[in-house]
Amino acid sequence: MSNSQAAHSQKIKHSGGIADRLYTLVVAVISIAAFIMVAYPLYFIIIASVSNSTMVNQGQVILWPKDINLYGYEQIFKDTRIWQGYKNTIIYTVLGTLLNLLVTLPAAYALSQRKFRARRFIMPLFVITMYFGGGMIPTYLLIRDLNLLNTPWVMIVNGAISVYNLIITRTFFETAIPEELHEAATLDGCSHFRYFISVVVPLSKAVISVITLYYVVGHWNDFFNALLYINTDSLQPLQIVLRNILLSNQAFAGGAGSGAGAGAGSYAQQFADQIKYAVIIVSTVPVLIIYPFIQKYFEKGVMIGAVKG
Repeated sequence: MSNSQAAHSQKIKHSGGIADRLYTLVVAVISIAAFIMVAYPLYFIIIASVSNSTMVNQGQVILWPKDINLYGYEQIFKDTRIWQGYKNTIIYTVLGTLLNLLVTLPAAYALSQRKFRARRFIMPLFVITMYFGGGMIPTYLLIRDLNLLNTPWVMIVNGAISVYNLIITRTFFETAIPEELHEAATLDGCSHFRYFISVVVPLSKAVISVITLYYVVGHWNDFFNALLYINTDSLQPLQIVLRNILLSNQAFAGGAGSGAGAGAGSYAQQFADQIKYAVIIVSTVPVLIIYPFIQKYFEKGVMIGAVKG
């Protein structure tokens, strides 16, 4: 190799190294900016929940809490309804998610089998429900006729399957579970049920973790169903309890403002705002705690299940 060729090759390597470093720097800056945009609102809610609401409204609370007090949390946790709400929500979430998995996984497995010819007609019936529904009043009448009104079962049975999760799981089974495994299991005399339980489920931890998180979050945040179908206080989930606490404190703030002067009104509004931020923390922290334990499966399950529809 001549000296000119060697110099040219060295120049290409040098320019390539600069381009790689520049690309890495740009990606790092964009990633940090995206993280700040996502993380800062969560952090702000945390510091605002323990700071003086007047300072928060004046924009004085940016990075650190000021005039720290835990009045919002004290008002929430001293209300005995909060513990009943937590209990109800945990029961609805656990039992509802188990039912979701018991329905979604077998249905997705059956619809992923190419030898199951009826899937060409069954799958469109599922998909149609994503675009068309009976409406609020017909659904309410159906729940009433099934004797599910004002019972815990309406929070567990209603919405037993999500078509979106069904599609993700079915696609995962089609793309990630080799057909050769089923053929080998069949030769060994393994039935569909045994193959599903012993082979498919253990190999599907990623997608099971993903849909489990989706179902858990859905049940935990289920507010509208409880508002429509449950009237008994002892059956209300956490979201309704927190809503009632928030509304009662806002009503107190409004009453203080109109009946006791501007000073008392602003004082009451300050604590009502603190309770508002505390409510957000109390309702979201349990789900945020679960996420790190299944994070390693989450990305893999979503990407594999989203290869095709």
